[in-house]
Order: sequence, then structure tokens, then C-alpha cells
Amino acid sequence: MVAGKKKPLVVVTRKLPDSTETRMRELFDTRLNLDDTPMTPDQLAEAIRTADILVPTVSDEITAELLSQPDIRLKLIANFGNGVDNIDVAAAIARGIMVTNTPKVLTEDTADMTMALLLAVPRRLIEGASILTEGKDWPGWSPTWMLGHRIGGKRLGIIGMGRIGQALARRAHAFGLQIHYHNRRPVAPQIEEELGATYWDSLDQMLARMDFISVNCPHTPATFHLLSARRLKLIRKDAYVINTARGEVIDEATLTKLIEDGEIAGAALDVFENEPAVNPKLVRLAKAGKVVLLPHMGSATLEGRVEMGEKVMINIRTFLDGHKPPDRVLPGVAYTA
Repeated sequence: MVAGKKKPLVVVTRKLPDSTETRMRELFDTRLNLDDTPMTPDQLAEAIRTADILVPTVSDEITAELLSQPDIRLKLIANFGNGVDNIDVAAAIARGIMVTNTPKVLTEDTADMTMALLLAVPRRLIEGASILTEGKDWPGWSPTWMLGHRIGGKRLGIIGMGRIGQALARRAHAFGLQIHYHNRRPVAPQIEEELGATYWDSLDQMLARMDFISVNCPHTPATFHLLSARRLKLIRKDAYVINTARGEVIDEATLTKLIEDGEIAGAALDVFENEPAVNPKLVRLAKAGKVVLLPHMGSATLEGRVEMGEKVMINIRTFLDGHKPPDRVLPGVAYTA
């Protein structure tokens, strides 16, 4: 940056790791959100009017209406997150505002959490742990008490075989699961061979044959309620659904009803259709041991968040230097998880 040149104003919408915030303050004129209170639409509108660069997160809705304000200074939206379904990318680019994201950072963290949930549901891990932590009576070991189901030899159907889907498949393959997947197109033959993976062009046919179904695709208009009421009814009664992608991909009300009625064995959900609100019926099912619920923790590692911050700063600095940022987002392009 040229000596004496005014630093651009960067507005960060949420609290970020201390090391990230410190470095951003060194590089830019940065306005932080130290108490981590989510911005209201009015506050976001003010930030868009006054900032040169906005650093939002997946919980900030950057709508066409907010971007249509007159006389805005904003030139770059450097999203702190891989998914960009929180941003109207087409509206931003129409106003001459570039959008970037932070891909390839949280793959392993999210795959780890997905594998943990895949284990937790059939082996009743949360239900068993609560016996010891919630003052419930434990009668001691018994041959028939708290029986779950093994996962080795079972079929896992992965919806979305992007980076996270493939990382999950590698973990699941090591646990002895048979790997099946549905994707817009088959993955490379060498990946299929490595994982022993079977491609299903028909999602309907795959759903009807799986023991576990993991949602690992991004939320786009095309994937909203991809697991619709009709498709959820294809799932076997002894199967489990795991979702660490986006809640909107599943018709949550129907999934809840099917689990209540015993038409699906259970689910493990890290994301929800109307989060941070969680369907009270799902909470009741969790207390009954039918589902495992986590508060959107799939990517929550300190290392991952710091790497996201580094990507945000690289994108900003590259943009300010007059070059194309490495993680530029283009309208109409599906960004795989």
C-alpha cells in the first residue's frame, strides 16, 4: 500500500479470532464487532453504505434490497465462509461489487464432525452419556441394555460428492462402510476406485437402498428441499439421516414427522431450516434418544477459523492491489462443499 494513502474502511460483522482481528487492524481501517452481537438489517445497511469492504458471515443476509441503496461505497464483500447463499451475488456484481469466499479450509473439520455424528446416532452415544451426566439411574452393565447398531458393512449414501463428501467417504470407507453417492456428475474414476464408491444418477433410487444418508451439498435454489417430503418417504425405516450442510436442503417438518412415526430410524443434525430456531419437536425427539442435535458446530475449530481469516485478508489485499482475488465468486456458479 502506498505510504500515506488512506486505508480502506473494512467492516467486520461478527467477532473473529483475536489473531485475525489484530492483523486486520494492522492492515486496514477496520471496524470490529467486539461483543459479537449480530447486526440488524439497519446496521447492515449502514455498513454497506459506509464501508469500502464488508466482511460478513453466513448468518448475515446481504440482500438485493440492501445492495440497491444509492451512493454506497462498497466495492468488495469478502465473505467469512465457504457458502455464499447468504449473499445475493448477482445483485452485488450488478452494482460493481466483487464477492469472495473462503473455500477449501473447513473440509476436514466438517468431515470429522459428520463422521462423529454418523457414529453417534446408531451407537446411541449422546443418549448413553446423558445417563451419567443427568442423574439418571444406571443399573450397570447388561447384555441387552442400550443396544445400538454397528456401522461396518452398512451402506452410506452421500448427497454431494464435493470436497467434504469425498473427505467423509474416505473416513467412512476406513470404518468399513460401503460408499454410494449422488452428484451432478460422477467423480473421477480414480476416486471412485480408491473409495470403492458407487455412483447413482437417480437420487430416488439411492435413498431407498441406504442405511445412512449424509447431506453434503450446498444450499442453492436447486437444492432447496432436495430431500422433499416425497423423497424422505423413500428412505428405509431402519435408516438414519445426517446433515452437516445446510438445513434448507431437507424438508425438516416432514423429516421430524417421519421419525416421530417410526418411518425413519433417526437423524443427526448440525444445521436447521430456520436456525438459530430449532423445531421443539426435534428437541423432544433428541431427549427421547431418536435424534442427535448440534448447534452448527461442524466447522467450529480454532485452526479452521484462523485459516478462514487468512483467506479473507488475502482476498482483500489482492483486490486492493488491483488483481483478481483467488477466491472470487461468480454469479450462477454452484459452489460445492
